[in-house]
Amino acid sequence: MTSQPPGELVSGSPSAAEAARRALADLAGRQIAQRIRNRDHTVWRSDPREISNRLGWLDAGEFLRPHLDDLASFTEETRSEGYRDVVLIGMGGSCLGPEVLRQAFGAVNGHPALTVLDSTVPEQILSVAASIDPARTLFVVSSKSGSTLETLCFYRYFRDLVEKSGQATDAGRNFVAITDAGTPLERLGEDCGFRRVFLNPDDIGGRYSVLSWFGMLPAALAGFDVCRLLDSAAAMRDRCMSGSNNPGLELGALLGSMALSGRDKVTLVTPQPVEGFGLWIEQMIAESLGKEGRGIVPVAGEPLLPPEAYGNDRLFVYLRSAGCDETDQAVENLVSAGHPAARHDLADCYGLGGEFFRWEYATAVAGSMLDVHPFDQPDVQGAKDNTDGLLEVFLRQGALPGRAPSAPIESLLQQVKPSDYLAVTPYLPLGRETDLLLNRLRFKVMERCRIATTTGYGPRYLHSTGQLHKGGPGNGLYLQLTMGSHQELPIPGQRYGFETLAAAQAIGDYQALRNLGRRVITINLGDNPNDRLRQLVEEL
Repeated sequence: MTSQPPGELVSGSPSAAEAARRALADLAGRQIAQRIRNRDHTVWRSDPREISNRLGWLDAGEFLRPHLDDLASFTEETRSEGYRDVVLIGMGGSCLGPEVLRQAFGAVNGHPALTVLDSTVPEQILSVAASIDPARTLFVVSSKSGSTLETLCFYRYFRDLVEKSGQATDAGRNFVAITDAGTPLERLGEDCGFRRVFLNPDDIGGRYSVLSWFGMLPAALAGFDVCRLLDSAAAMRDRCMSGSNNPGLELGALLGSMALSGRDKVTLVTPQPVEGFGLWIEQMIAESLGKEGRGIVPVAGEPLLPPEAYGNDRLFVYLRSAGCDETDQAVENLVSAGHPAARHDLADCYGLGGEFFRWEYATAVAGSMLDVHPFDQPDVQGAKDNTDGLLEVFLRQGALPGRAPSAPIESLLQQVKPSDYLAVTPYLPLGRETDLLLNRLRFKVMERCRIATTTGYGPRYLHSTGQLHKGGPGNGLYLQLTMGSHQELPIPGQRYGFETLAAAQAIGDYQALRNLGRRVITINLGDNPNDRLRQLVEEL
């Protein structure tokens, strides 16, 4: 496999390979690359709404170039003032790119440690709060719309902590904002004395924003080399926009053609240190393409098993870095068994800049092939509306409506059909032990049912794969995992706390799935969720 050109379809049944080649030839014949280069909205829809004003990602990295000196000065300013931590608070597209980079690069000596918080589960918030000194932490409040409920609740909580730490007279200096011009968050930053408000171009959508302020400001604050990331992205952009040997077009044609031929589970093989890249791709593919009853299911972080464990609905994409001999062999085994696979070679972690752009471009191409609008997210709003309605009930009655009763996992797995997938959605604190148990659960389901499996922590997934769950084809089974209620964690200025907010989000998503006729169950893991999760795995 190492002798194959990077990014090329390296194996698979002859019909699969031919379908990809035909798709690429057809796309080239329609000059799709030229039309994207010209910002021609008719590549996707005749109506330009939410397209013409969403193509800024094509130049996101170049937008930042004139601001790099300012960014370097700001980064040095915060370092010199002794900040030990940077906590990014947000949801969805504003957080996943920085989280990928945080996992890839780790802590950089002499720079603040980066933490990303995108969970309303109280234990997760308390864990972040316990790990920092609020007075010596810079909080990055990140929201394109400037009105994201979870983000503003995080701000209220941490602003209160900073003020209680003795910074009451100048607490705003511990906060910066990233948002679009004219949003409530811009006004909040100005009114509440934020150290700085960074305004992003409003023609860049949230999930396409990693190469803009949303991704690069947290990266710079943590000491990552933003210039190298942007150089990598620019090199990939030049190849994609040149019209020949276009790696984004090739990947997009592959994704689209495989999905149209039934291989709609794009399985991402991402070894360390870029394992977290799958988090970002999940949102890019699921939220961009999972709508109107169509879609591609991104499968990230799944245990890599022998070829016979997989059905004929898989396409494998391997992001390869040096020293992955064991993974090389596992992927080679899949190739030899006839599973279609592609490989992208990554020289180092800074190559992620180019991969961000490649996948953005490829997703736009695949959207054209699948005849879906890749820049909107029409079904995300349903769960948000349900959450708002449940919180209104809580404010009127003092309690949320009852959660769905726990159901046995067998009642869900008995409904498995060929080409289904299982989405596990835990409303639990993130942690290594929990991750390992969820991986074991996925392994058992794959081994038994031979279906794809995904995991998305709540409420993070509501802003990413939640669109696919509700708007995509009805081939998902949804296992929602919750935990017992604990003492409320208050949100300053609100009449409900994070425990109530997280519960409302879980109930709201369950209701949205049920209303759409999706196959979904809830299992409440009680007060010791990992113990019960371990039992669940053993039962399987």
